[in-house]
Amino acid sequence: MEKKLLHGQWQQVESDIAEDILTGRLSPKAQLPTEADLMERFGVGRHTIRRAISRLESRGLVLVEQGRGTFVRDSRLDYRLSERTRFSQNLLDQGREPLGQAIHEEVVPATELIAEALRLPQGEPVYHIVRRGFADEEPINFSHAYFPVRRFPGFDEARRSGRSVTLILAEYGIPDYIRLRTDIIARLPTNEEAKQLCQSASQPVVALRKVDVDLKGTPISYSESIWPGERVQFSIDNTSQLLDVLARADAG
Repeated sequence: MEKKLLHGQWQQVESDIAEDILTGRLSPKAQLPTEADLMERFGVGRHTIRRAISRLESRGLVLVEQGRGTFVRDSRLDYRLSERTRFSQNLLDQGREPLGQAIHEEVVPATELIAEALRLPQGEPVYHIVRRGFADEEPINFSHAYFPVRRFPGFDEARRSGRSVTLILAEYGIPDYIRLRTDIIARLPTNEEAKQLCQSASQPVVALRKVDVDLKGTPISYSESIWPGERVQFSIDNTSQLLDVLARADAG
């Protein structure tokens, strides 16, 4: 007989198994323990375990194979870096649902690093916007972005409305922008980064430092985003450069 626990026990089972997956204790393609083992671990009945597994399957975290068992889905995100990298479109192209969560916003004086990246006088006010990005319900990045206050008055309020950076920049007369440079660094996360990404502090992360510019080459933003190394892989997409080369060759 199923042990009677507090209401919502299947959600707790789901949460605990999801944490095992997201922190890497259960690696991609690993097989979950049997129903009997999970029942013993959590002290619950078969119905509770099956309901939790069903929810994990709907979230895309596990794959249930009849006759074989339940396996951790290899849901590593392939994030493409190009001169027009866009977070939402990257995820939508892979059938993942993008979502952003505001963490913190403030106006701060530009440090030497930020001022150099944005070509501003050191100390000039910039918006510092801290956010977390999700693919479906899974946190995949934790970012610090900086935008010049003088050029984009009210940008922080517009971002709070939930509109994408691309849409907001269009409202400021910037219908298109490109990635000037991206620096990629592998390192261990801080405790806060590990917490925001729902992973262990001993698991490596990938830090992307980038500068975006308008089509006149003027910097519009600088940011550093932290990604879980075991859940995201990056690829460099040079398709646009190839098309330019082919177009010039045809013209010649």
